[in-house]
Amino acid sequence: MLKRVLIANRGEAAVRIVRACHDLGIEAVAVYSTADRDGLWVRLADRAVCVGPHQPAQSYLHMANLVAAAETTGCDAVHPGWGFLAESAAFVRACTDNDLIFVGPPAGSMEVMGDKSRARTAMQEAGVPLVPGSTDRLSGADHARSVAAELGYPVLLKAVAGGGGKGMRLVDDPADIEDAYGLASSEALASFGDGGMYMEKAVVSPRHVEMQVLADGEGGVLVLGERDCSVQRRHQKLIEEGPSPALDPPTRAQMAEAATLACTGCGYRNAGTVEFLLDTEGRFYFIEMNTRLQVEHPVSELVTGVDLACQQLLLAGGGSLPATGLAPLRGHAIEFRINCEDPGRDFRPAAGTVTSLSPPLGPGVRLDTHAYSGYKVPPFYDSLLAKLIVWGADRPEALARARRALGELGIEGVTTTRELFLDVVNEPRFVSGRYTTAYLEDARAALPSLGREMAA
Repeated sequence: MLKRVLIANRGEAAVRIVRACHDLGIEAVAVYSTADRDGLWVRLADRAVCVGPHQPAQSYLHMANLVAAAETTGCDAVHPGWGFLAESAAFVRACTDNDLIFVGPPAGSMEVMGDKSRARTAMQEAGVPLVPGSTDRLSGADHARSVAAELGYPVLLKAVAGGGGKGMRLVDDPADIEDAYGLASSEALASFGDGGMYMEKAVVSPRHVEMQVLADGEGGVLVLGERDCSVQRRHQKLIEEGPSPALDPPTRAQMAEAATLACTGCGYRNAGTVEFLLDTEGRFYFIEMNTRLQVEHPVSELVTGVDLACQQLLLAGGGSLPATGLAPLRGHAIEFRINCEDPGRDFRPAAGTVTSLSPPLGPGVRLDTHAYSGYKVPPFYDSLLAKLIVWGADRPEALARARRALGELGIEGVTTTRELFLDVVNEPRFVSGRYTTAYLEDARAALPSLGREMAA
């Protein structure tokens, strides 16, 4: 069992891991930048260390400062949360080189899955279904044009080190390849320090479905069902639900087997998510693996009864999986990302002060947040303020609880995505469960909280 864990993150991620540590009797050490000294995670932790100024590169991304904070406070492990250094193999090695246990996968697995072209090769060898595309990095725009001609348009240019929609461009016309490649590569270089690109055949009208996994690194894998993450803006998720309304039991079993093969194919250990695209014919294709716990993990926790954050800590401390195979699912859960953004102005960030916060209560309702009345939302970091998660015995009950909980949730002082979600949970297409990754654009006319135009 771990004794003291440094949490190398901020916001609701840090709050979630502090609570998991305390549930297991583990001491939690928080870190904070000068802009975050009043953060809720700082108040909840047993100890807290300032690791630098507000710039992420000098605080939450500064490996030496984080390792030093863990060493000086006597920690035996580091939990990266999600975001920042959570998927950095270099940070894993910096921890292990200083005799700190990294609560997550080994650096080797992270490197394979972090480079999308290497991941495709590894998954092809493991027998996981892939979207047709390039197996190696593209050498430039001419190479991209050649591959696109073989695949047929439309195609997707994607960053090999990417995520969150950064460094991604949909190309419908050969004349657009050169400009799209240049823009995507430049964006990838600025976001990830790597401008490398690869290409996939674009799957038309897909759903984005992912499998949550826990693995022991020795071939044992527990698959905790799927989450449907198709409601997105600019390839970034807004709503997640599980089970997916689009998945039948045979397809779920096949996708779970593919996720298991993905884990065993890279010697995976700890928590991760294997992401797939599901086409209109029910075929699914691997797109990437997130080598960390994800923002939307509470959906899987509510439908399986497994505390994923605690299981991460237990596995890192030498524990074993609670089970293997596909976990039985119970009921239905939906998560809404309450971001400090203005949906009516193309999701423009809306930092400010939360003058009042009134959480929803009652059966089947959970609110994960680092906010409180009087909290000043800094403009330097991710806009996520809270996650509202609801559970019901079935999807209609979960939707009913979502309407109630969103109506009860009171946030004053900042603009958030709450009003958009109140529209969505009453919109017929979403209520029916028949939606794709183009949902927000397709349903725009029925969602008055959205502005007239939305950027691609």
